[in-house]
Amino acid sequence: MPYPPPSRTPSGPRRRSLIASAAGAALLVGCSAEQDSGADDPSAADRARARAARDSRELLARYDAVLAAHSGLAERLRPLREQVAQHVGAFGDGTKSTPAPARSSGSPTPVPAAEKDAVAALAAAERALADRRGKELLETPGELARLLASVAAAGAAHAYLLTEGTR
Repeated sequence: MPYPPPSRTPSGPRRRSLIASAAGAALLVGCSAEQDSGADDPSAADRARARAARDSRELLARYDAVLAAHSGLAERLRPLREQVAQHVGAFGDGTKSTPAPARSSGSPTPVPAAEKDAVAALAAAERALADRRGKELLETPGELARLLASVAAAGAAHAYLLTEGTR
């Protein structure tokens, strides 16, 4: 006898899908990196690292802008912001330091007035960046590709957590 369908069909990726895709990306990168490791273009790797660091800094600035506009979200967003700050350090000079919150007068994008909309905008930014990094890692050499895969998986998890927390 079949079970009745669930009363609510959740949208978005499932936890297993996120874990499986992250593991698959890491395996794909681990397997393919050995084949082309002799033909690495250092300048391409440097450009990819600089782009990833810039993207992480921009995402960090978004988190800081949302936290400055909506202090009630601090407890929920601070752990994710700290991880993004670690990504900046990993792509930057290899340090794991946590940059101080940016207190500039301008933000990279306007922060929505409603907390729910601000969190949704952060989730969209995390998702878009994770997708872009997932595509870039296929053309990035060695260890940098592994780092991109790891950070892309973390970004997908952040997007999931931000999205599911609003439901």
